[in-house]
This record gives sequence, structure tokens and C-alpha cells, in this order.
Amino acid sequence: MADQQDLAEADAAHDSVLDQYPMRGEDGEIRPRFVGMIADAVQQGDSAFLQKIVAELHEADLGDLIEALEPELRPRLVELTGAAFDFSALNEVDDTVREEILEELEPETVAEGVRELDSDDAVELLQDLDEEDKEEILEKLPQSERVALERSFDYPENSAGRRMQTECISVPDNWTALQAIEYMRDTPGLPDRFYEIYVVDRDNRLKGAVPLDALLRARRPGPIMDLADEDRRRVSDHEDIAEVARMFGKYNLVAAPVTDSEDHLVGVITIDDVVDVIEEEADENIKALGGVARDEELSDSVWTIAKSRFNWLLVNLATAFLASAVLGLFEGELQKMVALAVLAPIVASQGGNAATQTMTVAVRALATRELGSNNAWRVVMREGLVGLVNGLAFAAITGVAAAVWFKTSGLGIVIGLAMICNLVAGALGGILIPMALQRLRADPAVASGTFVTTVTDIVGFFAFLGIATMWFGLKS
Repeated sequence: MADQQDLAEADAAHDSVLDQYPMRGEDGEIRPRFVGMIADAVQQGDSAFLQKIVAELHEADLGDLIEALEPELRPRLVELTGAAFDFSALNEVDDTVREEILEELEPETVAEGVRELDSDDAVELLQDLDEEDKEEILEKLPQSERVALERSFDYPENSAGRRMQTECISVPDNWTALQAIEYMRDTPGLPDRFYEIYVVDRDNRLKGAVPLDALLRARRPGPIMDLADEDRRRVSDHEDIAEVARMFGKYNLVAAPVTDSEDHLVGVITIDDVVDVIEEEADENIKALGGVARDEELSDSVWTIAKSRFNWLLVNLATAFLASAVLGLFEGELQKMVALAVLAPIVASQGGNAATQTMTVAVRALATRELGSNNAWRVVMREGLVGLVNGLAFAAITGVAAAVWFKTSGLGIVIGLAMICNLVAGALGGILIPMALQRLRADPAVASGTFVTTVTDIVGFFAFLGIATMWFGLKS
């Protein structure tokens, strides 16, 4: 309570409460004391105090604050701050947290918040809800807004149409630059931020795009079509959003018009949407490489996470038994020479690490379309040679170490030869397996890890123990 009183006094003496009591420390983390004061205010129902705080926070900071609060306080914060709460902050939190909050709030409250959002933010907020909950919220919206959102939900989940902002500025192709400027100055309800305007014909077909800098520098009486870029890159409403993100990166775009199959202007994709897509793709690929479900969040329960990871661990267990079966083939040799049992995991582990390095590069290159049929052979050969070079280097290191450790020069030769075999196999497996999975239309990020690890384990054990059997068999 004392902390809250301190903040109230600070608010009276300063323009901003956050100037006196910053939300974040020097390390960028939210201050525990700040979270504690907000929690106290929520528990005491201090609506006026919370509204002042929320009004000063950026949506991303507000999202971080929500996640820092205890789950039972989050919906209450939204209710207490009322119209001051920016519902776009809920798009900055984990999916699980967002769904829990929306389920606790009254549909009328959510509908009021949705009305203040751009269409793309509103779609993102509602898309993961159950159909029944979503429909209950949509029914509270005015018909025109409800129809617009329902049209967005009709698009495939990962399409440009689902991600686009339907609010954009279009002007007739027979206008002048002056008419376009006056229209933007005098018309309420236009998007808060935009980078270009679009010129359309009487049937709303896209004729071109006019960047704002070109419009402001133009002679005002001149035709707007003289400023329009008629070859402006555009996006199909059914195009995969990942492809759109790659296009933005390749051509340095900040916005792109979205058109339907008949070239009608239906919306716009902006750079903030693309950044979100890139982050989501990177997050999904990192999780997939580790065998983690793509929708797993830090806020998920123990049971949810354990259940989602179980199946992939089960696959890994099956492949581990397969690799162990190779050891069983050499049971007699292992009993005769304990050193083989000690050194075999080293060969397999080193091959697995080398394969993971190659696989990471390969999966990324496939995802970004940098690796394709035109350069596949060259890249495969390069990775094979890298494996050979590193294999020779580590063959010398491990060979000397094994010979000194067990005082057997032959053992050093055996492990050196096995190291070369497994590092080359790991390098080739690390690139060929993702490429094969891509060709079979499977996601390389999801399935590559287990197969590559199995290959290096089997090759490592078989090469080392097989070479050892032949070497010491010949020696005897």
C-alpha cells in the first residue's frame, strides 16, 4: 500500500508516473517492485491509478506486464482499466495467456476492445479461440465490422488474406494529387499509419501505388496516375505468408497491396506484420529442430508440455534401440576389450555433433530457398569435404589420445579411421536427409534431427567396432 501511495504522490508532482518509477531496470527486465505495485492496485480495485499507468505503456510493455502478473489478476486488470486498455497488448503475450484472459472476460468487453483494433490485429486476437467463443464475440460487433472480420477468417490460416489489414487508402484513378491529399486530410477513420496510397479504377481494380514522399513532392494539380507505380509488387490474398515475408526481405518493401484473383484491392500487408511472421517462422523452426511442438509456450502447464513432447521422445527411444542393436552385433569384441566400450560413444557423439551443424545450415537454407536444385550438388560436395577435413583432424587428435590412454597404437589407428568415416557420414547425412524430406514434402525441421542422429550413431558404432574387429582379428 505504501508503494502505491508513493506512486500516487509521484503522479501529482510529475507529468509521468513512469518517469519517477520506471517499469524496467537497467538490464531491461521488469522491476519486481513495479509488478508488486500493479498487483496491489488490481487487488484493491484502484481503477483510476491503473488507468494512468496503462495509458502510458506501449502495447509491448503492457503485454510483458500482463505476463508478469499472476494469472488470476490478468483479466481483472483488463476490466479495471476499461477503455484505457489497449487490446493489441494481448497479441504480445503467449497464446495460452491470451486465451485464458479472453475466456474470463465478458464478450461485450472483448468486442469493445476489438473495435479499437486494426483488422489484422483483431483477427490475430480472436483466431485461436473456440468457434463458439469467437462467434459470441463477433455477434456483439456492428454488422459491417463483423462481416469484415468473418471474411478475413474465411481465408486459410497462413495466407496473406488472413494476415492483411483490410483498412487501406485507395483513390480513383481520375483524381489529381491535390484531391488525394485533401481526401486524406478531411476523411475521418483512415488508418493511423500508412506508407502509400493505392489508385483503383471504378471496379476497385488496382492500377498502381503512390508512395507518400512522391505524393508530397508532386505538383498538386497533376493527375494521380502520373505518380502511380503501375508495376508495384502486389500480393495474392491466398499466397502463403512465409513467401510474402521472403518477398519483403528480397525487395526491401515496407508495404504491399493485397489483391484477389480478379485484381481487386482487398487490403495491405505492412512490415510489422512481416516481422511477426519472420519471428514466428524462426521460433517454429528452432522448436522443431529440438522435437518441441510448434505451439508450445512458456505459460503451458506441465501436463500439456509433457504430453506434446512424449511422442517425439518415443520415436527417439526407438531409434536409440536400433543404434544399440549395432553394439549387440559386437558383444564378443566388447567383452574382450573394454577400451572399445569406452571409446565407441566418442565416435558416435562427434559424428552427431558434426551432423547437427550441417543439418542446421541445411534446414535454414531450405527454409529461405537458398538451397535448391541449381546448387544442391555443389553444397553436398562442400559439406562432404568439410566432414573429411574435420575427420582427418579429429582422427589425429583422438588417435593419439586413445593410443596414449590405453597404450595400444592399433587402437589409435582404429578410432582414427572410424572418426573419418563418421564425420563424413554425419556431414552427408546432415544435408541429404533434410533435402530428401523436403522432396517428400515433409518438414525437414521436424524430422531431420532423429534420422540424422540415428545415422551417425549406427555408422559410428558400426565403423568403429567393425574396423576394430578386422584390425585386431588380422593382428591375431
